[in-house]
Amino acid sequence: MPQKFTVTPWEVKGELDYEKLIKQFGTKLLDEKILNRLKKHTGKLHFMLRRKIFFSHRDFDWILDKYEEGEKFVLYTGRGPSGHTHIGHLVPWVFTKWLQDKFDTELYFQLTDDEKFLVKPLSLKETTNYAMDNILDIIAMGFKPKKTHIIVNTLHIDKLYRIALKVSKHLTFSTVKAVFGFKNSSNIGIIFFPSMQIAPCFLPSEEKGHNVPVLIPAAIDQDPYWRPARDVAPKLGYYKPAQIHSKFIPGLGKEGKMSASKPETAIFTTDKPEDIRRKILNAFTGGRETAELQRKYGGNPDVCSVYKYYYFFFEEDDKKLKEIYEDCKSGRLLCGECKLRLIKKVEKFLEEHQKRRKKAKQKVDKFLIE
Repeated sequence: MPQKFTVTPWEVKGELDYEKLIKQFGTKLLDEKILNRLKKHTGKLHFMLRRKIFFSHRDFDWILDKYEEGEKFVLYTGRGPSGHTHIGHLVPWVFTKWLQDKFDTELYFQLTDDEKFLVKPLSLKETTNYAMDNILDIIAMGFKPKKTHIIVNTLHIDKLYRIALKVSKHLTFSTVKAVFGFKNSSNIGIIFFPSMQIAPCFLPSEEKGHNVPVLIPAAIDQDPYWRPARDVAPKLGYYKPAQIHSKFIPGLGKEGKMSASKPETAIFTTDKPEDIRRKILNAFTGGRETAELQRKYGGNPDVCSVYKYYYFFFEEDDKKLKEIYEDCKSGRLLCGECKLRLIKKVEKFLEEHQKRRKKAKQKVDKFLIE
């Protein structure tokens, strides 16, 4: 019996079938033809492209057309601040930074504290405080301060509201109801909110006084926002925003993406070494019941959350990743040793990230949109 899964901007659950998701959402696979075109401009492909972590797109080929015609594109991504940042949030940010570096492009980064207030049992003060805390992680990633414009919705409403109004005039309730599953019981704030998340698609064009191509690198659960954005764009005289979609890094449990709602299966950027060690040592693996059986029959890295941490984030070298995979399959590598290796990598990454995060407190004003 086929496994059921759910992917919406507010919920991701079940065992995901990304091929079915492409068909369901009507996106396109990032094929070798597009990747080879990109490689001509970047020299080599990011490991997230080589491993199909970024796997789907809308009009990425058009973005390359425009770039080759001499039109520079702008990047736009975001974060819904309902808690502390975890490793899963960093996956698209790492790739976004790579794009910014390779194409020397501007980035608009939206923090939707208003949305999280509307859909979560959190106060507006809490969601805005989380937004300001998440900014430290964004800065710690190394984005260029002069080319990165962070938008906190409730603080920078003047940048978005006029565009959001224009967008909302062309969106009917029946449209957003069909796309987002709104009900008669949905509060009217969340019904209007898609206009706010769509607004940054067109903000660069408004600020520069001419049409600017926009590329949105983000996890595929955010794609529903860009369908109405693309419908509205021609009516308002803008380019349609293009997207490039990532998969979800799984949590350390048995299934599902990494989620702040399951803190023991997620590694947060604020975690201490003892937190990291506890969570990884308790992680779900593809190992056998005993070390003897594992040595004899091997493990199953394809279902192992620890191996997927290497795959998605903590081992960029494809040759080394293959060695981990084959050593697990053959039984040469036991789960305990594999976990200890990962713990060291995660601890080292977070130690350095937390140092940069601390320094970021002095740089926030340089990144906030003017």
